Amino acid sequence: MKLPRDLSGPQLAQILSHYGYAITRQSGSHLRLTSTSQGEHHITIPNHESLRVGTLAGILADVAAHFKVSRDEVVSKLFPH
Repeated sequence: MKLPRDLSGPQLAQILSHYGYAITRQSGSHLRLTSTSQGEHHITIPNHESLRVGTLAGILADVAAHFKVSRDEVVSKLFPH
């Protein structure tokens, strides 16, 4: 499944709220998100204008691993066509 190419860090943080993530703090140019769904889980995302595809893929893989689903399932839920 193809990932979006023009997604910013704050946009991703807002999209990840569908999985219960909320911004808990900002340190420099990074945002820390925490979800308490299915146990507490933290991810850090860059607060950049445009995220690199590899960075986005890694973040989504981390979310998928926490929720025990495939990365493609996460992508299809967060970025429906």
